[in-house]
Amino acid sequence: MPRSIAAASVIRSVIGAFSRTFVVVIIRPYGSPETSRWHNWRMRIHIAADHAGFELKTALVPHLEDSGHDVVDHGADIFDPHDDYPTMCIAAAEAVVADRGSLGVVIGGSGNGEQIAANKVHGVRAALAWSEVTATLARQHNDANVVAIGARQHSTEEATALVDAFLAESFSGDPRHQRRIDEVAEYESR
Repeated sequence: MPRSIAAASVIRSVIGAFSRTFVVVIIRPYGSPETSRWHNWRMRIHIAADHAGFELKTALVPHLEDSGHDVVDHGADIFDPHDDYPTMCIAAAEAVVADRGSLGVVIGGSGNGEQIAANKVHGVRAALAWSEVTATLARQHNDANVVAIGARQHSTEEATALVDAFLAESFSGDPRHQRRIDEVAEYESR
């Protein structure tokens, strides 16, 4: 998939008697930290749900696409009341790690199991969001790259707002938060 042009500026510089125009084009991958502070940015989103989150996922995918995001659906592809969330959630989480700058959304009944499964993938920081504040703080303080949503805990509108809040936020870069993330990563590497 081609990289999107995030910004372009024209700078006129006069050097001696010559006038030259320089075009500066900044190319950023989908959802890079630099673009996440901008409005109307485009990001690649990896999404997965089991049977309990299937209906919410089918509502979220077009919403995210209509918002300009590139959505990759890791299943479930059909409603199966006997499916198991780990397969889909782990696939979405692995894709987030492999696709630098992307984010993930995993959905189940409570979101708990989906968060646990996603967090088993090295490099994933999945957070369960139950309010817009927790969704925002997951990105801002924890640099979470996957959000887990409990479809049985929220209306479609509420869950959509949680996902939108998560995607709209970026990591603060605050040294105290980075230090804590580094401590967890160091423990994981033992």
